[in-house]
Amino acid sequence: MKHKNENAKTLLEVKDLKMYFPVLGGVFRSKVADVKAIDGISFTLKEGETLGLVGESGCGKSTTGKCIINLYQPTAGQILFNSKLTGEVPVVSIKEGGVSVKVPAFTVPTPLTVDIAQLDNNQMRPFRSEIQMIFQDPYASLNPRMTVSDIVMEPMHIHEPHLSDGQKKDKVAWLMDKVGLSAEQSLRYPHEFSGGQRQRIGIARALATNPRLVIADEPVSALDVSIQAQVINLMQDLQEEFGLTYIFIAHDLAVVGHISDRIAVMYLGNIVELADSEELFNNPRHPYTRALLSAIPRPDPVNQREKRIVLEGDVPTPLRKPSGCGFRTRCPIARPECAQQVPPILEVGKGHQVACPYHDSYKTDRN
Repeated sequence: MKHKNENAKTLLEVKDLKMYFPVLGGVFRSKVADVKAIDGISFTLKEGETLGLVGESGCGKSTTGKCIINLYQPTAGQILFNSKLTGEVPVVSIKEGGVSVKVPAFTVPTPLTVDIAQLDNNQMRPFRSEIQMIFQDPYASLNPRMTVSDIVMEPMHIHEPHLSDGQKKDKVAWLMDKVGLSAEQSLRYPHEFSGGQRQRIGIARALATNPRLVIADEPVSALDVSIQAQVINLMQDLQEEFGLTYIFIAHDLAVVGHISDRIAVMYLGNIVELADSEELFNNPRHPYTRALLSAIPRPDPVNQREKRIVLEGDVPTPLRKPSGCGFRTRCPIARPECAQQVPPILEVGKGHQVACPYHDSYKTDRN
């Protein structure tokens, strides 16, 4: 974990974000239920910071990233992004005095806080230069019919049309060098590269528009362990050089703990704990976080480790979430009151939030 700049400005603020996917059924294919992929999450992100999103498969972490980059239109909530764009930009919702106000196309002031949740694809396009995504599968996220040069150059055609063809080629060569590949390799096709090299190409493409926020959706989960370390170190070097801000999505707490300043633990569409990386590892409060941490393998067989916490039962479906606390059906300290209402987010320390009113009643011995 690197040292944070406490005085950094807020780049992104997510407020009560919800993403429900309708389930259709019956003869007329009408909506019969909702899959609550995200069920009201809130967090902030400062410039230059890395926020890790962790949790089991299906907890909503990837959906959160796709909502922030506007691949999904959220059901409810706000995604407030502090943009530095200038010029004529079609924006429908800006923040003035804490209130979102709809406005027509206008010349952007500096700075501008835009609610991404209110933008359609066309309105979002200018802001995509500032928010980019690194996708999970480097085998599927690159067009096999395009050369690497064309893949990395494509965002420049959209967001930097003022550049000449020569300038674009020079920038491709520069980006390839930054991610540890050669300019000559940009003339090849994706199938000629290994998995780690393809992910480096994906990183180069994400950097092509000079973004401020990069959403990394499990960028190393499809790679060998030795290659994972190389890609993580590359991302950290690029962050330091270009002042990037990351949202790092993964299910591996050990990897997230290495790169993140803060970690948000998600379960069934909700954030159950949010804290600094070091604080979360040393002093976890939520029973689910404790179970996740107890499952991390330790390389030292001599030191005594805490007892593995095994959760009973399966993760409930987002289609039929348990009432009240979504974790209560597997929680070792669940009480009848947990079924009555969704637990509030409690501040249990500086920047340490936990969604469990009974967190102090569950003690474990940690090394």
